[in-house]
Amino acid sequence: MIKRYNMLILALCCGGGVFAQTLAQAKKWFAEGEFGKAKPVFERLVRQAPSNASYNFWYGACCYETGELQKSVPYLEKSAERKYIDGYLYLSKACYDLYRFDEAIENLEEHIYWLERKKRDTSFTDKLMEKYRMGARMIRGVENVTVIDSFVVDKNELLKAYKLSEAAGTVGALDDMQGTYYADEWGDKMILPQTDAAGKTHLYTRTKLGESWSSPQPLDGVNEAECSQNYPFLNSDGITLYFASEGKESMGGYDIFITRYDTEDGTYLKPDNVGFPFNSPFNDYLYVIDDFNQLGWFASDRYQPEGKACVYVFVPNTSKIVYDYEATDPDKLRDLARMSSIRSTWGNAEQLRNGKQRLAQATYGNEQKQHEGDFEFVVNDNSVYRKLGDFRSAQALKLFTQLQQKQKDLAALKKSLEDARYSYTQAVNPADRQRMAPGILDKEKRVNELQKEISSLTVEVRNTEIKAIKHL
Repeated sequence: MIKRYNMLILALCCGGGVFAQTLAQAKKWFAEGEFGKAKPVFERLVRQAPSNASYNFWYGACCYETGELQKSVPYLEKSAERKYIDGYLYLSKACYDLYRFDEAIENLEEHIYWLERKKRDTSFTDKLMEKYRMGARMIRGVENVTVIDSFVVDKNELLKAYKLSEAAGTVGALDDMQGTYYADEWGDKMILPQTDAAGKTHLYTRTKLGESWSSPQPLDGVNEAECSQNYPFLNSDGITLYFASEGKESMGGYDIFITRYDTEDGTYLKPDNVGFPFNSPFNDYLYVIDDFNQLGWFASDRYQPEGKACVYVFVPNTSKIVYDYEATDPDKLRDLARMSSIRSTWGNAEQLRNGKQRLAQATYGNEQKQHEGDFEFVVNDNSVYRKLGDFRSAQALKLFTQLQQKQKDLAALKKSLEDARYSYTQAVNPADRQRMAPGILDKEKRVNELQKEISSLTVEVRNTEIKAIKHL
């Protein structure tokens, strides 16, 4: 009996030694960022002691760090309930990534409270709190936008998913594939990123004068010295600029920003974050609007594996429309902000149908290149016209010729506007600039009006022809 008792004691001691060694190794892995190695050890421990605050924290944190976001929450909540200080911190991060921003703020405040009580440094929490509060503001203004399609592509082939009309200009990849540049439709103005000594990229503009390009000039009002700006796109109005930045007002890595050129003082206005659903805690960039086709694109690496990005195609709103924060179910609003499913954005059936038709037209025109006629006009998913003789409806044909004329007028007006802007930038005398400004503003207004007229007339031509086909 004594021999068996001693053997039992020895076994328990050896087991305890192995357990201590395993726990020490798992904690070492955790401290070194080897969360995948540490996770199975902490999983076993938390099963053995479900109420242990430390085990719940370590396992929950490992789940968070290895991408199991939802799974991490109950374990982190349990550790926070037991006043495990870092449990509050990790729980705040998980809530942030799940777009539960008010909860993220509450848990971070609790984390700060306990740090202060223990007289520990809290300075590192300032940036986190700024991001959490920004997310809380942005979730109250989620834009109601129709996303008609999405494509997962290799990042080095990103631009293949963008089907732009010639009127939208050109977006091209830099030689080192570390960003993109924009060139207008006439090829005489360019916006491009350049890298500084610290490795940050900033936006510059160049203008073609005769056969040569001007030296790059920084975009005043856009660049922040301590962070990168990249992926520029100048809208067809020549004033509205979209770009991506890793600045203080970014949620994740790159966020998409919008700014407008102030013609009076020759600088860009303070950029604004475009908000949800376009931005996320991940990298979001290369926001492009094709006014001619009434389509928009942006890229994001949210929820994508390494080396991949998702390109979303959407119908741009003429003015921002947001969901009612108070009246919308919180879970639904979070899904809309995250863009969990593009189907959830399909509230306007007509807008979706017309957008898909325009995307088919843009894709068909860029990829098929079978120009056997004078033009390409998509009537519906099954019919693409290339000659005036293809029209069945005399009224639709009449409207289409009006549409062609308006498109020519728009091209001429844009060229005139570009020339006027160039003359404005070259004017040295402030009085000359003041004299030119009203004419430029008038041209800009007419460009916007013509674009709306072309959009409306395009729909009218299509609907008139479809009606005629149905009655044949």
